[in-house]
Amino acid sequence: MAYRRTPAVQARLDAQREAVLQAAVGLLAERGYGGCSMAAVADRAGIATGSLYQHFANKAELSVELFRRVVTREIAAVTEAVARRETPLQRIAAVVETFAARALRAPRLAHVLLVEPADAVVDAERLVFRRAFRDVIATEIAAAVAAGQLPRQDPELTAAALVGAVGEALAGPLAAAHAPVSGDAPPEVVPALVSFTLRALGGRDDSDA
Repeated sequence: MAYRRTPAVQARLDAQREAVLQAAVGLLAERGYGGCSMAAVADRAGIATGSLYQHFANKAELSVELFRRVVTREIAAVTEAVARRETPLQRIAAVVETFAARALRAPRLAHVLLVEPADAVVDAERLVFRRAFRDVIATEIAAAVAAGQLPRQDPELTAAALVGAVGEALAGPLAAAHAPVSGDAPPEVVPALVSFTLRALGGRDDSDA
């Protein structure tokens, strides 16, 4: 007869898994993928390395779960910001503003999410991440075009180009912000990215007045 975990055992394992993921998020934000080894995560979580393998078969599997957790949090923050804006153009600006501002407040973690070399399975998750943001922006571009606020264009293609451009534009400031001798990123980065986004779409921003 196969062994079946009791509710108490399952609850303990679930709590331990949650502790592992919280510890891994902290390490990821501090040290990046390179410093997020199985042994380091286990040590931060206060468990034996062997116990960690009860939850994740290897670092790649842990990294994927970790990446998904952080990305879900970022998408939720953007979605919440979008819901507070009234027009499609305001909502597009909110996506860029929220994503960029949060990235610059946690530059080490954002650098990991966007550009730090990682396993192939994590790179695949990055594509999912980018597509999620693309889809949020594409929905609002389509609404703005339908309302006559933007010229006709392919919403999905434009959104994908914007996500790529914003990520590339942030790469330098993020790397500088978490360098050992760096200071904060220039304060004009976020408004400049919002302006770029609106102009790239064929719209206007306040600085055009």
